[in-house]
Amino acid sequence: MAEEKRVRHILSLSGGKDSAALAIYMRDRVPEMEYIFSDTGKELPETYEYLDRIASYLGKEVIRLNADVGFDHWYEMYGGMIPSNHRRWCTRALKLKPFEEHCGDDEVVNYVGLRAEENRSGYISHKPNIKAVYPFREDGLVLRDIEEILRTSGVGMPPYTKWGRTRSGCYFCFYQQKIEWVRLKETYPELYEKAKEYEKPFEKTGNFFTWSQGESLAEMERPERVEQIKREHVIRIQRNAARKENLTLVEVFASADTAEDVDEDDNQGCLVCSL
Repeated sequence: MAEEKRVRHILSLSGGKDSAALAIYMRDRVPEMEYIFSDTGKELPETYEYLDRIASYLGKEVIRLNADVGFDHWYEMYGGMIPSNHRRWCTRALKLKPFEEHCGDDEVVNYVGLRAEENRSGYISHKPNIKAVYPFREDGLVLRDIEEILRTSGVGMPPYTKWGRTRSGCYFCFYQQKIEWVRLKETYPELYEKAKEYEKPFEKTGNFFTWSQGESLAEMERPERVEQIKREHVIRIQRNAARKENLTLVEVFASADTAEDVDEDDNQGCLVCSL
């Protein structure tokens, strides 16, 4: 009789709340789980701290991919092209490719932290040996459940949420809201300056790109522009609060199971980076 092929169980941590909660949720359900993190070399300091906290709870190492090749290597390879929603080479080169290489030709079950109330799809590999599963969706877990998992475990929410960052990912992630760029400038001015250094003509090609569409970081950091961004952010928060006050009781309970409010200029973000 042919020997049954081993199936690997892999959960990709992003540094975000959903993948962290899923790791906690699955720890005793799948003891043989492998935990990995695709390191771009451009993460927020809090992301590494959070990963260490998660690993301590799990009692297992979180395997770091991209140990030798990070963002700057691929930035050169792509001719100085800053990634964006329409040219997401960072996701392919720094997240998907290392993950699929780590899986190899083994049969793999990949655990993805999409919640039951989220109307979006997770990463689906084109490799037939990798199968994605969604435990939170299967078990009907929503945002408040994820927050409760993190609270009761003691792992807590990602530390960067304390200063207003809403998702994990590189400190210069192009999916950031304008207000998040402002908060990055205020919290980590040195990282903001490093992000600005990419916004210049690439020496080899002359290409010039910005992180935020239609506006450079140099323009965004002007005092009058910072104040405008802050005012617009407050207005959005007030508008969202007023909208909730007009909900019926049924709608209030329904909204309790949906994702938190985001700014209108926010995108859904990289599904691989920010879960």
